[in-house]
Amino acid sequence: MTVSVHIVCPLCLGINRVPNDKLSSGPNCGKCRQSLFGHAPQELSASNYQKVISRNDIPVVVDFWAPWCGPCKAMAPAYEQAAKELEPRIRVAKLNTEQDPSVGSALAIRGIPTLIIFAGGKEVARQSGAMRQGDIVRWVESVL
Repeated sequence: MTVSVHIVCPLCLGINRVPNDKLSSGPNCGKCRQSLFGHAPQELSASNYQKVISRNDIPVVVDFWAPWCGPCKAMAPAYEQAAKELEPRIRVAKLNTEQDPSVGSALAIRGIPTLIIFAGGKEVARQSGAMRQGDIVRWVESVL
């Protein structure tokens, strides 16, 4: 029997059941037919954040950032490169705390950039400060 996981589509937010052995073969959403993994961070907002972290069966790493933040902008390319290494085992996402301050406030985000790893809808680790690509990947893999 093949074990499957639920993956939330980054575009239409449809929930897809994907067999584990098909995750790395570029699965598409059953609803909108787009790729479930683009190897780039998924943009989150207050409206989709909870669904993405709670309905994905794979862990989700979220970068809480703001456009005025120099370290956030400096880390953005490294975070995108880390997404290419971590997906599809781990969903990589980012949330603009200036655009959606309620989410950052609810999570007691005090400094940005802050990376939070969620598994099963719950926070399992947090790291503040800009990191390089290799450091991001090592940190995520050490936690999970």
